[in-house]
Amino acid sequence: MKSSIWIYGLGFLAQILFSARTLIQWIQSEKAKKSVSPAIYWQLSIIASITMFFYGWLRSDFAILLGQSITYYIYIYNLKLQDKWRELPRIFRWMSYAIPVFIITYSLIYFDENWIRLFQNKNIPLALLIWGSTGQIIFTFRFVYQWLYSYKIQQSVLSRGFWLISLTGSLMIIGYAVYRLDPVLFIGNLFGASIYARNIWLSKKVKSTGSSL
Repeated sequence: MKSSIWIYGLGFLAQILFSARTLIQWIQSEKAKKSVSPAIYWQLSIIASITMFFYGWLRSDFAILLGQSITYYIYIYNLKLQDKWRELPRIFRWMSYAIPVFIITYSLIYFDENWIRLFQNKNIPLALLIWGSTGQIIFTFRFVYQWLYSYKIQQSVLSRGFWLISLTGSLMIIGYAVYRLDPVLFIGNLFGASIYARNIWLSKKVKSTGSSL
């Protein structure tokens, strides 16, 4: 029981960090009257992603691990686009690069054991795993979309397409969380969905007034 509380505590810490980045982005967007991409959004994303990765590992949940793996280095890329990456402490930058490499190496060394933990988990039926993984892929594809969009214009932005993909993936993950009985995923994504919807509205207003996004 104590171990479960500790694991859920780790998951809620990650969601608090994810929610904090979203809340900050929303507040700054409201002030600017358009959807903005502040550097702290990406800084908190890195810390939250590492924390959530460990949560997913302790929960033996491949869908969570998949989601964090796809987007991690995109967070770093956006900080580089904003010329904010080198402003962070060197030890933080080294750890940000090293931790995913360590996790992947560990997973490969103990491949057979990890395969059983992640893909033969009796608490996650195959259909549910596919649904959750699909939701995570859609949800995290928003950052692939954002990366390609930002790369094209050489500027870190959060476009309307980013928020549309975010809302779609988030709603799928909420459904997954209900069946998985995972309060961490449910609460975090429920909060995020409302912010994504608001950013879609802000982006729509900017577009209707003829401003670029």
